[in-house]
Amino acid sequence: MHQLTLAEIARGLADKKFSSEELTQVLLARIAQLDPQLNSFISLTEDLALQQAKAADARRAKGENGALLGAPIAHKDLFCTQGIRTSCGSKMLDNFKAPYDATVVAKLAAAGAVTLGKTNMDEFAMGSANESSYYGAVKNPWNLEHVPGGSSGGSAAAVAARLLPAATGTDTGGSIRQPAALTNLTGLKPTYGRVSRWGMIAYASSLDQGGPLARTAEDCAILLQGMAGFDPNDSTSIDEPVPDYSASLNGSLQGLRIGVPKEYFSAGLDPRIADLVMASVEELKKLGAVIKEISLPNMQHAIPAYYVIAPAEASSNLSRFDGVRFGYRCADPKNLEDLYKRSRGEGFGTEVQRRIMVGAYALSAGYYDAYYLKAQKIRRLIKNDFMAAFNEVDIILGPTTPNPAWKLGAKNSDPVAAYLEDVYTITANLAGLPGLSMPAGFVDGLPVGVQLLAPYFQEGRLLNVAHQYQLNTDWHTRTPTGF
Repeated sequence: MHQLTLAEIARGLADKKFSSEELTQVLLARIAQLDPQLNSFISLTEDLALQQAKAADARRAKGENGALLGAPIAHKDLFCTQGIRTSCGSKMLDNFKAPYDATVVAKLAAAGAVTLGKTNMDEFAMGSANESSYYGAVKNPWNLEHVPGGSSGGSAAAVAARLLPAATGTDTGGSIRQPAALTNLTGLKPTYGRVSRWGMIAYASSLDQGGPLARTAEDCAILLQGMAGFDPNDSTSIDEPVPDYSASLNGSLQGLRIGVPKEYFSAGLDPRIADLVMASVEELKKLGAVIKEISLPNMQHAIPAYYVIAPAEASSNLSRFDGVRFGYRCADPKNLEDLYKRSRGEGFGTEVQRRIMVGAYALSAGYYDAYYLKAQKIRRLIKNDFMAAFNEVDIILGPTTPNPAWKLGAKNSDPVAAYLEDVYTITANLAGLPGLSMPAGFVDGLPVGVQLLAPYFQEGRLLNVAHQYQLNTDWHTRTPTGF
């Protein structure tokens, strides 16, 4: 049962081959047996899961038949879940139980999805390796000595290891697509505003976006369908109709114009990954796509711009965690200043402290214009590059990451080396565009992903291309040894 995709589970439940309760018990047992190797979960919600599974079976018995009805999933541990610990991977929120459900959680629960637990993540979603979590690093099921990517590494590792068919993640600079690439999954970052951020603990509010992680594009379409839609509680949510993503999967790629940016193939890219990217281009050409070289001239400025904007927003968002209202509070503070300093110093990990300091500096008087304002101007130039490119092509294709998964601890002493792993993904967040990573091969036994980018609200186009590619390749069907 654990090998079934979301689509196969929906068909199995509809055909009464098994019940949601049976499936849930199988997967909970599998998590208990295998997750100690991976550390992909922070909290398991067995009682809630079995209760939801029984309710889903009862709804099916009455004739309901939704694609997510009775399907087991997990949530990245920054989506608030009522009465359940929502830690954000941090000591700061280790004792925090959310008093309400995030919109994404509520929507998926209403669709009948079964929540197995909350997945591990980089602290406050800050990281590319899932090593900054207060609960310890997550291991990559393809090689337990390597990172699974971050910050949605817990969700990615759990799905890749077949502990469950799909999970939610969030993407601020590649945090869905990068772990998807490093664990052989399909991961989708929707257009900014397509999925509600209400109840999603913020890192950088103008960049964060929730999305699905699954093994196939077909499964991502099913999960995105349940997540997407306008939310009056979120001022950045877009009031735009949600198309039927599954219905668009089988469109022909004949004549589809795919742009390959020349800037992607620089010295920083592993040549073996470059070869796999070009092999995927050839596969799409066979399906009728037309390939064109394009240019994104301002891509070289993306990392410095991102690492000014994101920490600036983080320093503002995380100022609420002060030891006063909720979250961690230091013992026996001498006065209010001591309470603030020690609660934040003890509650936040190194990477979070680093980004708060960088952000506070960039926003400080005398440096705002030199750093933050300039970074926002670069952001506009990057968006303009994409708008110009999408006048010529329908999809942009390239590598998701410059390297395969690295060894645990290999980049801990050099944060900038870890930041450079986001070079291909952060531009989509700066511009607010939808992006998808799909499996495209292996290097030294470790998975490699190819990234697709599309114009605003064209998630269906990304899913269509990825689904057609997956019908003609088998990379996405490979399973890590031992799982």
